[in-house]
Amino acid sequence: MTAAQDSLAAPAHNPLASLTGVPFAKGHGTGNDFVLVADPDGARDIAPQEVAALCDRHLGIGADGLIRAIRSEHLEEGRELLAEDPGAVWFMDYRNADGSVSEMCGNGVRVFVAFLLDQGLASLDPGEILPVGTRAGIKRVERREGGFAVDMGPWEFIHPAQAEAEAGDSLVTADGLDVSRPALSVSMGNPHTVVALAEEAELERLRLFSAPVVEPVPPHGTNVEFVVPAEPLVRDGVGSIAMRVHERGVGETQSCGTGACAAAVAIRHWAGAGAPNRWDIRVPGGTVHVAFVTGTEGAEHVELSGPAVIVAHGAIG
Repeated sequence: MTAAQDSLAAPAHNPLASLTGVPFAKGHGTGNDFVLVADPDGARDIAPQEVAALCDRHLGIGADGLIRAIRSEHLEEGRELLAEDPGAVWFMDYRNADGSVSEMCGNGVRVFVAFLLDQGLASLDPGEILPVGTRAGIKRVERREGGFAVDMGPWEFIHPAQAEAEAGDSLVTADGLDVSRPALSVSMGNPHTVVALAEEAELERLRLFSAPVVEPVPPHGTNVEFVVPAEPLVRDGVGSIAMRVHERGVGETQSCGTGACAAAVAIRHWAGAGAPNRWDIRVPGGTVHVAFVTGTEGAEHVELSGPAVIVAHGAIG
């Protein structure tokens, strides 16, 4: 047998061998899709390379990220949140498709709650609220007709002085844009940089196979949202924009919940006084809804609402 034949005959290394037989579900929120695994007692620490293999769209299950459902008591971050709210029993351990840890995912937290209900790990009637632990703090999820609404907490500008003085803080270069464009950086517990485009033809021309270049880039990298305001911008008191997004550690996704919130923050800021507090964000995977509300502590919070669907169940391997 030749070396080439021997190579072809040898069994390929299976990066998921240690996870063989582990049950999983597949779910999505407006096309932002996830592999979900229940690990209530924290018995299974899935390694970054295993996350990447699971999320590979050609050699694995395929997803924008992995969500592990673990009881908060089994993680240091979760125990800290339990001290704040004993009701935050479940922690959403979220990893990007490349295996890197992410603070939060707005679509993911809705799908996470749908998964808990699907698995019988929690119950939630319409109108009830479930607190969920995340690395961006506790997120309170309300069950509503057609999906879930999440209090995403307060927003803030990453560079507030520049945002107020110049309405921008960085330049973004992307494949498909003729020149670099000004942008505004917003934190929703994770970093976002929002770029406004003049028309949907520009949005369609973008090639987001590679990450846009942001200068200066926030300290922990950033997700980049490209948005086009509707014409007219506001109809019946609700603003509307179209959006595409490149996520850190993932690439282009069909939707991004925290990105939709950041986009609404930026567009409302650019629109100035009189801009509405309710927004529809149209993404390739559907439409999510953003509202600005007052939190219990008096700060302005962002609420994200939209669907969450579990589409499949299976076992790894």
